Amino acid sequence: MFRFIDIRSYFTRVGFAFRALKSPNFRMFFSGQIVSLMGTYIQNLALGWLIYRLTNSPFLLGAVGFAGQIPSLFLTPIAGVYADRLNRRRVLVGTQTLSMLMAFTLALLSLTGLIQIWQIILISAINGLALAFDTPFRHAFLIEMVGEKDLLQNAIALNSTLINSARFIGPTIGGFLIAWFGEGWCFFINGVSFMAVIASLLAMRVASRIVKRSKGSVLQELTEGIRYSFKNQAIRNLLLLISAIGFIGLPFQVFLPVFARDILRGDSQMLGFLTGALGAGALLGAFYLASRKGIKDLPKDILFASAIFSVGIFVFSLSNIPLISLAVIFFIGFGMIVQFAAVNTLLQHIVDEKMRGRVVALYGLSFMGITPIGSLLLGAISPSIGVQLTLSISGVLCVVALVLFARKSKIVKEAAIIAD
Repeated sequence: MFRFIDIRSYFTRVGFAFRALKSPNFRMFFSGQIVSLMGTYIQNLALGWLIYRLTNSPFLLGAVGFAGQIPSLFLTPIAGVYADRLNRRRVLVGTQTLSMLMAFTLALLSLTGLIQIWQIILISAINGLALAFDTPFRHAFLIEMVGEKDLLQNAIALNSTLINSARFIGPTIGGFLIAWFGEGWCFFINGVSFMAVIASLLAMRVASRIVKRSKGSVLQELTEGIRYSFKNQAIRNLLLLISAIGFIGLPFQVFLPVFARDILRGDSQMLGFLTGALGAGALLGAFYLASRKGIKDLPKDILFASAIFSVGIFVFSLSNIPLISLAVIFFIGFGMIVQFAAVNTLLQHIVDEKMRGRVVALYGLSFMGITPIGSLLLGAISPSIGVQLTLSISGVLCVVALVLFARKSKIVKEAAIIAD
């Protein structure tokens, strides 16, 4: 019983949850991302608010989300092929630099009063191009950063922790910045923040990765990666689940400005609180995964988290009371990050090294390439039936996807036990 009053045990557990930081490369990346991601979420909030302020159109919110993510639908699978061929760090420096330039462009147009919706759509599309390559390269680069496969699970969880810390803090700051200074300075802050992660990538010392010279074309290797992923039943079921959730569930985020202003009767600060609550729940979920040891129980976590997320979407869609909405979206954030980070972790342990880039590209495609189609579809439907009913249907369909996955979960459990 004395172990429960020994404070050292709690410090030990916290240290275990951050064990990937013993890698110098990952520690530098982690530090750079703290700054960069904060700017990213400040910009995301400001961009959504700016679009809705200029247009009063839920459809255009979905359209800009579509423009920012649709490049991933076509380019992420191809980027996955190149992630198995090229120097991953150099490509990441390039993608981060392009996103930095787009942030400064947004700032300039906004601060000079020249900003128009077509410019926002174009810049979002260029950002989407960078993101389409950044995601598979970044996920595949994690194993090179940490150097040890035993640290990979923790590195993935800590990366999610970092993202959702920024998701929690950034929008709250962004809401006040919009109210005090306007959207333009939020974009400028994001541009400056990219310099931190670019510097961390340039400072890393990474062992040279041996890449076998490819004899096939990009299309042949892409086909090989898709065939491999769908022949492996565990990988296939995991990808199908998060693809369904990415298509019908994740688009709820583009409608948060509508809920903040029209349903909850708030302003930019209410939008910041909603996004912050989402990030706080996701942060708790990421820390929960970071403190776990082994992967054999991850299939149970995926089922549980997917249920929380799906039911949460349905309940959130019906609420017009701010406190209830904030509480529910906290649990949505928890379920969202646990299911996606757990799936990522399982995939990275199950996959063959030579297929890593292509499989993580398909994983990225599930929420980057498919989500914009869902955003556009829900954005087109919502003016006719209302945003709340649209998201109610979305929540029900997510539950259906979960039930279908649960029927095949035994295969995933067996794969997790073998890989553990």
